[in-house]
Amino acid sequence: MKKKWKWRGSVGVLVGGFVLVGGVLAAVYPNTEPLSFVRVEPPPPPYPLPLNKSVYDRKMLFLAHYPTELEIARAAAASTTPDAISNALIASSTNTATTATLPSRAWPPKTVYPQGEAILPSHRVVAYYRNFYSTAMGALEQYPPEEMIPRLLAAAAEWRAADPETPVIPAIHYIAMVAQAGAGADGKYRAGMPDDQIEKALELADEIHGLVFLDLQVGLSDLQTELPLYEKYLALPNVHLAIDPEFAMKTSGAKPGTVIGTYDAADINYAAQYLASVVREHRLTPKILVVHRFTEDMVTNYKNITPLPEVQIVMDMDGWGDKEKKIGTYTHVIAAEPVQFTGFKLFYKNDLKPPSTGLLTPTQVLDLTPSPIYIQYQ
Repeated sequence: MKKKWKWRGSVGVLVGGFVLVGGVLAAVYPNTEPLSFVRVEPPPPPYPLPLNKSVYDRKMLFLAHYPTELEIARAAAASTTPDAISNALIASSTNTATTATLPSRAWPPKTVYPQGEAILPSHRVVAYYRNFYSTAMGALEQYPPEEMIPRLLAAAAEWRAADPETPVIPAIHYIAMVAQAGAGADGKYRAGMPDDQIEKALELADEIHGLVFLDLQVGLSDLQTELPLYEKYLALPNVHLAIDPEFAMKTSGAKPGTVIGTYDAADINYAAQYLASVVREHRLTPKILVVHRFTEDMVTNYKNITPLPEVQIVMDMDGWGDKEKKIGTYTHVIAAEPVQFTGFKLFYKNDLKPPSTGLLTPTQVLDLTPSPIYIQYQ
């Protein structure tokens, strides 16, 4: 029979020379006073978390429209010509290779592996974009939350149906710093949104179990000045970053909206490195950095952009127009200059202006190479 031990009001059970009290195991030393209790804490989880590289590679190849093993087997079985069989074997070998050893092909780009639990490419993000103060142009602010959220979730469901292999995460993409027509007190042509507006975006994301992207239009300021102002939000696990070269005017010195702005690879690398430092300090899973783009000059020296294990970079096709124009922009500006991942913006209003024949469907966008993994509606 197990003996009962009473120690300072707690009842312990003697188990093989140890006393179990309230889940704490303590050694019993005969003729030794006082009896000591030592709580054994579990070790902290490993950080960073490991990545299943094989699964990651296969998903990257899927986005780049490499043939699957089943398609390869069917093609080989359908033909007995030596060339067809040889090509199938070559395709099969590349389909199981790491992205570091793929043949010379633009997609998927040969770049760094992310840390484990990265959102991309295992999930697709579908976001509503804009600012709550504007009511004319954005999907985010045109409707009250009780109407906007069902619309966003319905859009996410369309993408889930079009690509059942890729789970969809909804997101609120909020412009936290807006380029301005007026110079402002410091002459920088930008205005940061108040905390209560950013917190509104956070609350909406919580309601849909989604992500938040804080978008910065820095005007005549720069990322080095503005980005640190948002660290308290970026330190949250579900908050990510977007930067908009269109309204980055420091290089030209022009007012926002008069010419298209630009970021160099050095600016994008600064943002990525800043995010990486936040990830490391707070032991977070990787952040996503979205970079909007619809002209070549909006981003210079793209080959020098450096994705990091802590930061996944999405080059987002931000242009509006008819279907052919949007596909052409994506092909010649985004896909032609590979960085890591791609995004695609759909405009509920501007994409329908004549001579448009309608909005691109999820299936039509997914047919692009590579398939965009970040989708934004405005």
